[in-house]
Amino acid sequence: MIKTQILPATDTQAFGHAVRLLRAGKLVAFPTDTVYGVGASGFNERAIEQLFVAKNRARDKAIPYLLNDTRDLELVAREIPPAARLLAAKFWPGALTLIVPASARVPKILIAGGESVAVRVPNHPTTRTLIDSLRAPLAATSANISGARDPATAREAQEQLNGRIPLILDGGATRGNVPSTVVDVTCDPPRILRVGVISVEEIVKVIGKVE
Repeated sequence: MIKTQILPATDTQAFGHAVRLLRAGKLVAFPTDTVYGVGASGFNERAIEQLFVAKNRARDKAIPYLLNDTRDLELVAREIPPAARLLAAKFWPGALTLIVPASARVPKILIAGGESVAVRVPNHPTTRTLIDSLRAPLAATSANISGARDPATAREAQEQLNGRIPLILDGGATRGNVPSTVVDVTCDPPRILRVGVISVEEIVKVIGKVE
């Protein structure tokens, strides 16, 4: 059984250890701008498989990518629609998730066999530095067992994932599950799939017509 450590995210050695684990195909939990997330190196199919197993997540539920900045879109998107560029420039980092056409590099297991992938740039320095250091997107979702309460602290993440992942980076309490607005830019006009922090009116101001 894995021993799940909690180490401070501000500790340089602990942070380096987290990056090495991710590069080795292991899972790491970390604070985000919403709740604690658990992630795998985004192009490592075996690591993503472990992510499904650790969370008891159904294989038909796709996992989103967390990116470091808008330039990372080119790593994961087959094409970047103009609406995606406009919305990313306005709202990233922040509570906007975009659905974009998935590139051939994106593992099929991540997108549940589909053709598109969900992407977001989180507004949290620890998360973004982790992605930057990994030099790959993070396949990431909430650090819980699927269907259970989302963890707002490292201890809450440990309560659910103890023995399932090797490391949790403790960055203090997060603000809780603030839903992102989800926009599908694979269609024209783009379709708003969920309204969260960013309103429909704000989206329309940037790209005009939406469904």
